Amino acid sequence: MTESTKMEKLISLCKRRGFIFQSGEKYGGLQGFWDFGPLGVELKNNIKKAWWKKFVQERDDVVGLDSTIITNPTVWEKSGHVEGFHDELVECKKCHYRFKKDEIKDITCPDCEGDLTEARQFNTMLKTFIGPVEDSASAAYLRPETAQNIFVNFDTVRQAMRLKLPFGIAQIGKAFRNEITPGNFIFRSREFEQMEMEFFINPKDDDKWFKQWLEARFQWYQDLGIKKENLHQYEQKKDELAHYAKYAVDIEYDFPFGKKELEGIHNRTDYDLKAHGLEYRDEESKQKYIPYVIETSAGVDRAALAFLLEAYEEVKGGRTTTTESNKEQEVVLRLHKDLAPYKVAVLPLSKKDEVSKPAKELFCKLQKHWMVTYDEVASIGRRYRRQDEIGTPYCVTYDFDSNEDNKVTVRDRDTMKQERVEIKELVNYLSNLL
Repeated sequence: MTESTKMEKLISLCKRRGFIFQSGEKYGGLQGFWDFGPLGVELKNNIKKAWWKKFVQERDDVVGLDSTIITNPTVWEKSGHVEGFHDELVECKKCHYRFKKDEIKDITCPDCEGDLTEARQFNTMLKTFIGPVEDSASAAYLRPETAQNIFVNFDTVRQAMRLKLPFGIAQIGKAFRNEITPGNFIFRSREFEQMEMEFFINPKDDDKWFKQWLEARFQWYQDLGIKKENLHQYEQKKDELAHYAKYAVDIEYDFPFGKKELEGIHNRTDYDLKAHGLEYRDEESKQKYIPYVIETSAGVDRAALAFLLEAYEEVKGGRTTTTESNKEQEVVLRLHKDLAPYKVAVLPLSKKDEVSKPAKELFCKLQKHWMVTYDEVASIGRRYRRQDEIGTPYCVTYDFDSNEDNKVTVRDRDTMKQERVEIKELVNYLSNLL
């Protein structure tokens, strides 16, 4: 299976099984916008929960924030976004398709070989208006990043939580960019979700904290199932650095369309706090200074795509070992258990009331602990494969013997091993696995 074929098959799976759909598809869709279906929203929520748990809940030096998508436009003027948040745009004179200049290797259109226009600046912020009149006084912007509201709330959060340096402020939320060329499924979208953390430090400690945060973020992806050999660290050259950055490293993943950025770790120096006129007073030394900021900036959507690609596996001939396989292939989505949309599937062996009724009661009991699904349609083998395809780690089968021995069969997605477990011990048993 080629990498491009893998991408096509994953996109098909995402639509067919309820992970990700084209937004407004009934009316032709809208380029760069995607809807996350029932399984997709669970996957995204689990990614966000894992990030928040690791970098907010389990730390004593990071707090959270949930700021607005639209804020006072002066924020974007002071941060430099109004003047400097641009991409260079070129347009083919023949087919009129538009490209980012840095994506074009030749001097002609990659689609039709037509001549290209001179590059021009294109501000990628999405503009809107507040109130009933659309004029310059009512103009505002949908935020292109979540970071700036963290910076303008620096003092407010610090005072409210009685924080001392070093400390961080974390935020998960939507951002919007009017991308010239959105594409590669959910990799580059115009509406996306970010997980950002700004860590405020004494400038003399910037190298130490940069290294620590880079290592922590690089390890997080591995802890959730991405192989180390598929992850890379790319140190940005001086001419590639953003205007605010002293140093930056991209965490990259081997996507089917190439090695691309998954997350950025940036030393933003004192640029942002200085731009907003903010400083810090050390209570012990009585010294005033502007802290440096180490930023970790990850995309929820890009992370979701990477985790899905890493987990996707096709097994030729199927995985059965008890009988001769007659299937061309089976798909297994080996998602980490913390990310899987459903943790458990309850499968009654029969639709008969003597089996389905107690199985449904068991399903309702397990729902109090995890996201659980229930399926009684088709053969048990086919139902196992359905759950394998969406990444459910464990299937619980209630059969005719269950009414006699008060046990159910628990099947492991990855090993396919089955074990009889007492119903009264099932929650504890699954808790140890999950």
